[in-house]
Amino acid sequence: MPRSIISLQLGQCGNQVGMEFWKKLCMEHGIESNGQLKNSGAEGDFRDRKDFFFYQADDSHYIPRAILIDLEPRVIQTIKNSDYGKLFNPENIYVSEQGGGAGNNWAAGFGMGQDVSEKVFDMIEREAEGCDGLEGFILSHSIAGGTGSGMGSYVLEHLHDRFPKKLIQTFSIFPNQDDSASDVVVQPYNSILTMRRLAENADCVVVLDNTALNSIAAERLRIDQPSLTEINNMVSTVMAASTSTLRYPGYMYNNFVGLMAPLIPMPKLHFLMAGYAPLTSLDQTSGGIQKTTVFDVMRRLLQPKNMMLSPGKDALAADNRYLSILNIIQGEVESGEIHKSLMRIKERNLVKFMEWGPASIHVAQSKRSPFVASNHRISGLMLANHTSVQGLFDSIVKQYDKMKKRNAYLDRFTNEKNWAGVSDMEQSREVVANLIEEYKAAAKPDYIDYLRGKLQSKKM
Repeated sequence: MPRSIISLQLGQCGNQVGMEFWKKLCMEHGIESNGQLKNSGAEGDFRDRKDFFFYQADDSHYIPRAILIDLEPRVIQTIKNSDYGKLFNPENIYVSEQGGGAGNNWAAGFGMGQDVSEKVFDMIEREAEGCDGLEGFILSHSIAGGTGSGMGSYVLEHLHDRFPKKLIQTFSIFPNQDDSASDVVVQPYNSILTMRRLAENADCVVVLDNTALNSIAAERLRIDQPSLTEINNMVSTVMAASTSTLRYPGYMYNNFVGLMAPLIPMPKLHFLMAGYAPLTSLDQTSGGIQKTTVFDVMRRLLQPKNMMLSPGKDALAADNRYLSILNIIQGEVESGEIHKSLMRIKERNLVKFMEWGPASIHVAQSKRSPFVASNHRISGLMLANHTSVQGLFDSIVKQYDKMKKRNAYLDRFTNEKNWAGVSDMEQSREVVANLIEEYKAAAKPDYIDYLRGKLQSKKM
């Protein structure tokens, strides 16, 4: 049965990351920048599922199932002027006529989303109608700016309402947690408001933390001053690897539901962290390791320094637990090698799972593209649900409380005519606080009793 996924990329960050994602997909499927297939002969008997993310035009060239949205033209204009400028369907690109952007203001982005809702959802619904077996949506955005956070929140809410039976996964870029590193003064407000929509309207959120990404680039790849291109390359690597079992299907994890189901034990607990090994720089000259084995890759994936999340010093403390892990291993690997690696991880007690339910490391094997050369025999992606993610959320709440206590820069929001008001912020903070409490409870053995207690209190 044909299956397909639509990609939505919003704002400067979302479109930059999204563009790198599509470059990787094109390379892995042997598609030129103009949508034509390469005639390299490298594919041999290789079978893939291009139709998950691409469809063919009448002249047989491939077009991404992508919607590009921004409120200012610079990034999308750069995409149009690049070698890949003609890859995308021009009818699926929306740039605001005013072109001024949202000014890094969530309320402005959300309000502009309301103003252009009809145009944007016409594009989305037209693309959805052209899909055979639409499974869901992948949304890439930042939670700190104006368009990716504000308009992204609006699109997320209404996507959930209009397509209630379709899955929504986001790749959400979280800002640097160091106040001095941000040039967006209202970042805490933007983040708390977006977090509410991610908690209430997304089915799965892959958390990609800028603090951790920069740390990995500096410490693991030995890049003194990592560029946006290097950071976006890491994010797009995670995005491409996470979809590899869909695009090169095996007998398991070959659809959207099958990929998410083992990772999300409870609907509210749908925030995942990612790790990738071995990581290399864009030119593949730094960060590499000499020899890869399944055990070595899986062991590295469990090391905090390889995780694209920095929830704080207590990230892997004794009171935090893994709720689920899915490792996607790419390369020619024997199933016996995977089994031995899992046994060694268990013997060494490298993973602490929650105690209130069954849990284990799920492993998916994926083919590797014959069109892309790699320095490594094996590579791996880890998607994990870990209770330490609440540390990052707690940091966002503390930054919000610090700013809200002084009502600093609040006028930038109250001056927006379409904004719901300060009550929206207060409700968003409550949602995030409840999410933190839920993850803390999930780390404890009595989590089921905690859920029963909440259920009983609602009935009273």
